[in-house]
Order: sequence, then C-alpha cells, then structure tokens
Amino acid sequence: MPTHTAAFDPERLQRIKEAAFRIRTNALVQAEVQGQGYIGQALDLADVLAVLYTDQLNLRPEDPEWEGRDRCLLSIGHYAIALYAALAEAKFLPESELETYATDDSRLPMSAMASYTPGVEISGGSLGHGMVIANGVALGLKRKQNDAFVYTILSDGELNEGSTWEAAAVAAHHRLDNLIAVVDFNDQQADGKSSAMLGMEPVEGKFEAFGWVVRRVDGNDVAAVLGALEELRALEADQPRCLVVNTKLGKGVEFLENREKLHFMSVAPDEWEKAHRQLKESFEA
Repeated sequence: MPTHTAAFDPERLQRIKEAAFRIRTNALVQAEVQGQGYIGQALDLADVLAVLYTDQLNLRPEDPEWEGRDRCLLSIGHYAIALYAALAEAKFLPESELETYATDDSRLPMSAMASYTPGVEISGGSLGHGMVIANGVALGLKRKQNDAFVYTILSDGELNEGSTWEAAAVAAHHRLDNLIAVVDFNDQQADGKSSAMLGMEPVEGKFEAFGWVVRRVDGNDVAAVLGALEELRALEADQPRCLVVNTKLGKGVEFLENREKLHFMSVAPDEWEKAHRQLKESFEA
C-alpha cells in the first residue's frame, strides 16, 4: 500500500499524534458515560480526525458559521464520539462538556446532529446520504466562487449504498474539484465484516472508473494521511478526490482491537481503567 509520506517537520507530526491520543482518550471518556457505544470506530478514526481538525481544515471555532470555512461532513453519524472529541481539540467545545455525552439536555447526542452541536455540519447517520449532501455543498460553494473545500467522511459499509455511487457520478459530472471524500475502510458493519456482507474491492478502481482521483493509505499512519490529504488538495485537476484509509477498529486499546463484536460494544465497569492504560502505553511505545 502506498504511504504518500513526505518530509514533514517532526514537531508538526508530533503535535498531530498528541492530538490523536487526546481524541482517543476523550472518546473513551464519553463512552464511559453510557458504558457502551461505537468505541472501536472512534479509536480507528482518531488519526484521520487529528490530521483534519488540527492541521488541514480552515476553520474559525469562534465563528462556526464563517462562510469561508472548509466543511467536514460526517456521513457516519454514529462516529459522533470521535467527532466531538475532535471538535473539543479544535476548541469548538469545552473538553469538560464531553462528559455530558448522550445525557438529557446534552448538546452531544449519540448520533451527530447539526442542530445541536457547534461545528457539526450535517445530521449524519442515514447512511449513504453524506456524499449526496456534500455534492450540494461543494456545488453551491463553486457557484458562489467560494474557495473552501468540502470533506465528507463515510464508511466502507456505505459503499454498499447505491446513493453513494450515484453521488460519485454526479460529483465527477460537475467536476467538483473542491470535494474530498474520506472512506474509513475498517471492514466492519452492523452484521459483520464489510467484505463478507458485500465486497467492494477494488475500491480505488471503482472510484477511478467514476472519474475520481484516488489515493489509499494506512489510516493509522499520521504522516501517510497528512501526505495524501495535502497531495489531493493541491492537485490541479478538475476532478473530485477520494482518500481510502485502512484503519483498525479499537486502535490503541489492545483488548478492544481483539474483541470479536466490534460494531457497537459494551465495556465492563472494571475495564475502563485498563482501556486508558493500554491507550497510554500504545501512545508512549
């Protein structure tokens, strides 16, 4: 698998890695409030979100509706605990608010909703809709001659949805070169492995056939993700772009990485301290 790494400043990479560690830590903090949740997905996507929210996205946390902002649309709304942790890292939310996750009157519902949370661009969770919405946002920005980019994060399971591929065709037809789709390829959906439910390989070839520029990297390699996203954004091509990231569910917490049921998991009360300890050990290794 290509790495697309570049000679990045080590301090820059370290800042992103530290942010990814805090995103994972704060995802665990939120999940512990309920004792269960989409923990594996939050841990697997933390490196990608750290690259986006601490380095790549042009944002103003003090003005979430700023017209010149890049838009990051989380199609997979059940990854909300990861997004909330990233928004806290980017200063859209106070870190202390994460402890209200999915409680009564919280601004942090279990599935991310734009009407509740500053920095959340869409109400995700109707899987297969994120790319469709992203097309409309990207096309609207182009017609307003706004140079902002639109990122949409979707899952490998969403590639089973026909609407995703209809949207892929539309994006290429309208030459939405301000659109970057990030596909989290963790090979897991509600009923089992994505590859067993409906295999979608070769993913790169399918997007390329629809007229996209595609890169694929290890999604838990910060330098690889950063290099690929910078390359895709800088391309001088009138095509939409896609980054497929291969990630590991439960990344950083060994006993969760090896747990058989990984889509929506429960964690026993006596396991949370172990989870935090293993996460810290993996970060320091």
